[in-house]
Amino acid sequence: MAGKYFASGNPRSSHSPSSPSFLVAALSLLALASIFFFYAFSSYRCPASTPFDASVAREKSNPNPKSNAAAPEYSFVASLEKFLTSRRPVAAESSSAAADAGGAAVKALDDTIWEKETERLYGDPADPWSVLSVVRVYVYEMPAKFTYDLLWLFRNTYKETANLTSNGSPVHRLIEQHSIDYWLWADLITPESERLLKNVIRVHQQEEADLFYIPFFSTISFFLLDKQQCKALYREALKWVTDQPAWQRSEGRDHILPVHHPWSFKTVRRFMKKAIWLLPDMDSTGNWYKPGQVWLEKDLILPYVPNVDFCDAKCFVENQSKRSTLLFFRGRLKRNAGGKIRSRLVEVLHDTEGVVIEQGSSGEAGKAAAQNGMRKSLFCLSPAGDTPSSARLFDAIVSGCIPVIVSDELELPFEGILDYRKIALFVSSSDAVQPGWLVNFLKSINPKRIRELQVNLAKYSRHFLYSSPAQPLGPEDLTWRMIAGKLVNIKLHTQRSQRLVQGSRSLCTCECRPDDDARSEDKLK
Repeated sequence: MAGKYFASGNPRSSHSPSSPSFLVAALSLLALASIFFFYAFSSYRCPASTPFDASVAREKSNPNPKSNAAAPEYSFVASLEKFLTSRRPVAAESSSAAADAGGAAVKALDDTIWEKETERLYGDPADPWSVLSVVRVYVYEMPAKFTYDLLWLFRNTYKETANLTSNGSPVHRLIEQHSIDYWLWADLITPESERLLKNVIRVHQQEEADLFYIPFFSTISFFLLDKQQCKALYREALKWVTDQPAWQRSEGRDHILPVHHPWSFKTVRRFMKKAIWLLPDMDSTGNWYKPGQVWLEKDLILPYVPNVDFCDAKCFVENQSKRSTLLFFRGRLKRNAGGKIRSRLVEVLHDTEGVVIEQGSSGEAGKAAAQNGMRKSLFCLSPAGDTPSSARLFDAIVSGCIPVIVSDELELPFEGILDYRKIALFVSSSDAVQPGWLVNFLKSINPKRIRELQVNLAKYSRHFLYSSPAQPLGPEDLTWRMIAGKLVNIKLHTQRSQRLVQGSRSLCTCECRPDDDARSEDKLK
């Protein structure tokens, strides 16, 4: 045995080249040398390596390890071109069969939904389909005249069309600003293997759905069809959707209706007022929405698509030293309704040092002028337009220009997730129109506070950039996060409406506010 061998008193035996201890020592030295050379070589190859450097290297080698996808496309026109040339419409579902089935189809769907809800409630917590934060959406396969045909109509006319609305806004640019219906739908119907968002799942069985998405491009039809064609298409879309058993089961409470332009779907939307509307804002004057049609607990505010290019980190740094203008605004100087504040601001700020107020113009030249002005300015004025919101707010955010919001009744996208006090200044209309007040206020702001706002703007910009594929923490992602917070309330009102005795007295809710819809418009015209 080795132990007895070492105890034999032969001191030279442990150093003999043929002895076991010599071999062990030699192997140990070899191992230590290998380790030394390994670390030395590693240090030589990456002498200044840090955890941040390593993460950057990983991002450069594979920015999206899951799908190995290309860089996201932020242009509506470019994304739409790729979408239309790579996808074909599928056969639409039959609404007539559902209508013929009547109450039987509604009851069958209701029973199946109850079974699925029970499975989730008592199911395996480890099952990703049982996680409450995951929103399950069923996307209706509507006839192509409501979807693909309208997208093709835009695609085939946007270059040639120079139409303007009654207030002078370019029609196709307006459609791009309000194209949230395209971005959400395109993401939902993308194959799951190519999608990056995991808080929303498209399901193909209605009984598995939390929500139902209506993919009707109401803004494109409003602007690009003649008046009678548009009204007829609206009526057809209304009938198609309301014939569906899922709609009849909930009266539309779990259906999502994109009506992002305040004029879109206006002639028939009163018949769908219990649905979740995707809106640009909530006008309380009654000019755009009747009382009882929209409210925050039910509906969702989504940002406009910016008109200007995103100022990324490099652009942000390069333009910091160029921001020599104190306050900038370029756009329509005269607006209707709540936008009348613009003309008053123009009078007050006219010929003020450090302030640039310009009448907007259409086309690439107008876009370039607005973009250049915002990137050279410290603050950007964001007054109300015809409605409390304005695309100027989102143009300013992605340009790194601190928004100065003068709109007393503005509701903001994703508020509850985002804190706009960290990126913008809010000024009351009464203060803003006082001669000299606004400029003195802006000049009094501490440079440290300005820097904080700018740093937060750089972080927040990603939340307002629609893209294909949709990005985590982009507006599509935050849309579903906001809707997830409404789900329990949606199901509460749906189930409550199903068990109440018809004609029974009940506590008043937002759904029974008095409005003009019930007075004389019981039938479609």
